[in-house]
Amino acid sequence: MRVKGEGTSSDGRSRGWMGRFRRWRPPWPDIALAALLLFGSSSTVVTGRSPPVGEAPTGTGSDVWPLVALGVLTFLQTAPLAFRRRRPILVLTIVVIASVILSFINRTPIEAFALFIALYSVAAHTDRQTAIRVGLAALIVVAAPLTLNGDLGFIEGIFELGFLALGWMLGAYLGELRGRAERVQREQENDRRRAVAEEQARIARELHDVMAHSVTVMVVQAAAAEDVFDTAPARAREALSSIEATGRQALAEIRRVLDVIGSSDDEELTPQPGLSRLDDLIGEVRTAGLSVVLRVDGAKPDLPAGVDLSAYRIVQEALTNTLKHGRGVTRATVALRYRPDELSVEVCDDGAQSSAGGQVGARTGHGLIGMRERVALYGGELSSGPRAGGGFEVRARFPLGSEAG
Repeated sequence: MRVKGEGTSSDGRSRGWMGRFRRWRPPWPDIALAALLLFGSSSTVVTGRSPPVGEAPTGTGSDVWPLVALGVLTFLQTAPLAFRRRRPILVLTIVVIASVILSFINRTPIEAFALFIALYSVAAHTDRQTAIRVGLAALIVVAAPLTLNGDLGFIEGIFELGFLALGWMLGAYLGELRGRAERVQREQENDRRRAVAEEQARIARELHDVMAHSVTVMVVQAAAAEDVFDTAPARAREALSSIEATGRQALAEIRRVLDVIGSSDDEELTPQPGLSRLDDLIGEVRTAGLSVVLRVDGAKPDLPAGVDLSAYRIVQEALTNTLKHGRGVTRATVALRYRPDELSVEVCDDGAQSSAGGQVGARTGHGLIGMRERVALYGGELSSGPRAGGGFEVRARFPLGSEAG
């Protein structure tokens, strides 16, 4: 019995095949360009091999094979340009080989234009170093056929090489403009995120001030109510009414501040995670390709919500850093030790030791700073660094009970 899954239709294959087709299908303008060049080049080849008007075709059936070879080379010279954005280096390689062979057999005006577009595509759609290496290699390969071909002439060959180099420079220039625009867009996005973070920090300070003031007033009034509860019940009720009014005002202020922050319509509000959801986190990391072992020593007590969340976030950040920056990591270990007076968290991996400091340096950024702040908030300690036998480790200790806070 076949069970239909995501990406399949009633026959179990159609959607998957159509999805792969859409991913590999080149843009329609590139298909049209390749078809136009193929048509023009094929017409030139056929015209050049046809007998003069009024003269009957001569020769045997073996004369057909050179024409077939020319057709194949012409196809390879132009048709791959449909994929020039997706595979620019491969397309340039095929076009160069076909063009060099055609330059000795049946030179056509389309040849230089096809090379021009292929060189332009490599310069526009690859990184600068790759574009330089591949572009120079292609020009060196086509230089000899262009300059030594007797039908073209040495001077004309030099001019044609200049024309091809112009295509590469045009692609490099437009690629640089596109890269600059992307960098500007990223910088603008970073500025926007920085402004949002600063605004959220301001709102957090404002919320802290509101809560601190309101709670202080409520504590003072509650103490006053307790002092006169038996001797002056009216004043006690007045103090309780003031506490209620202050609490309502504080709640209204909190709602106002939170309304400023807002949330997107598609944002799903979920409870903050804790160590009880550690199995789900480890399952996600294992799915990403990293083998993770969880070791638990002791029975889990009723942890404060902040400690529970912070311990979970430390494990999450450490495993994320291992996936992103660990060199040669195949296995990671997460160890939790519950004691009456403390909770310790350890995350270590078996990555390769980096003599140049690349692995260590990649893991000493904002992630470890955030971990350190989380632990310090609850009076704990955090240490991190390379292990003696190779790999990286993160250790955190949270005091519990009378030591906490």
